[in-house]
Amino acid sequence: MAIRKYAILGALALAGVSLFGLSAKAEDVKLTLWSLDKDTQPAPTLVKQFNDQHNGITIEYRVIQFDDVVTEAMRAYATGQAPDIIAVDNPEHALFSSRGAFLDLTDMIKNSKVIKPENYFPGPLKSVEWDGKYFGVPKATNTIALYYNKDMFKAKGLDPSKPPQTWDELVEDARKLTDPAKNVYGLAFSAKANEEGTFQFLPWAQMGGGSYEHINADGAVKALGIWKTIIDDKLASPDTLTRGQWDSTGTFNSGNAAMVISGPWELDRMLQEAKFDWGVTLLPIPKEGAERSSAMGDFNWAIFASSKHPAEAFKALEYFASQDDKMFKNFGQLPARSDISIPETGQPLKDAALKVFLEQLKYAKPRGPHPQWPKISKAIQDAIQAALTGQMSPKDALDQAADKIKAVLG
Repeated sequence: MAIRKYAILGALALAGVSLFGLSAKAEDVKLTLWSLDKDTQPAPTLVKQFNDQHNGITIEYRVIQFDDVVTEAMRAYATGQAPDIIAVDNPEHALFSSRGAFLDLTDMIKNSKVIKPENYFPGPLKSVEWDGKYFGVPKATNTIALYYNKDMFKAKGLDPSKPPQTWDELVEDARKLTDPAKNVYGLAFSAKANEEGTFQFLPWAQMGGGSYEHINADGAVKALGIWKTIIDDKLASPDTLTRGQWDSTGTFNSGNAAMVISGPWELDRMLQEAKFDWGVTLLPIPKEGAERSSAMGDFNWAIFASSKHPAEAFKALEYFASQDDKMFKNFGQLPARSDISIPETGQPLKDAALKVFLEQLKYAKPRGPHPQWPKISKAIQDAIQAALTGQMSPKDALDQAADKIKAVLG
């Protein structure tokens, strides 16, 4: 009886240990991630792949709208309800970093075997920096260059192997290519009164020796003067002031513009819609030998400073970065890294264009970084609109913008 009694007690004890072990098994660390990406875009796909690893960390994904990113994310941070990870538009990054909302990742990146600053293009890397530290990791990148219709070049006696390289050549070619009888403009671009207008104009100002801190530099004034000439002489459509980059590219694809300033996000659409031979060249510069520049777009990853699981969140960023070599193949987005080569697609037009965009990325610069970027950008947008509509001269418009920006900078 005694032996049987102890055996039963032992069995119960083992059962208890077993049951206790099951109940004590650690649950997955749960992270939340916010992004604009939908369906087959990078963020939800990467989250699913990460969760499928079953590594003890699970990410819950939420889609947010572009116009709500800053206000909603800042409100969530202020009320202690911010996500662990967010994908934020690169010009907005400094706003969060400067207010202590984003976690300083400098030491984590220093010790990482996956995320290495030297592997990134200078522009995207600069966009995650604040006060000499890293507050994020570039997610992807893009830039702009000049698409041109080779068939139209041939028809007007222009050499399709020699697209315009300088501002003067751009205007000269646009003038030759403009054909009102056929409803063809020489150039399409966006001067819209939103971030797209700033995105397209700022590289011109930078190539002219200006910057957002010195937006009224002589070269920047010259650049806006060229834009005004293009509009006044009807080398571009009057609705350039109200249409975004998507519509501008559509004008080119339909054969109603001989050239367009746009980005690599349009490549697949171009292949589908454009029924002519086309090419891409670097953005024209003020004169031969001048410094190049280009716009830099797309988003960055960041971890909120309020995250209760910063180490696990950084592991997620490391996984995302480890998939950068698939960014273009799977999602059509350019990786923000210079150490990743993009394999040829087998489509000659697309492959040739990609080489140009990757070259252009070497000169791409972030907008800012500055925590008050929306106000700075608004001043630039207002100047563009005032000059192109004839309300002010390019110089007066940019002088006014410079005063507004100076007040913001303090």
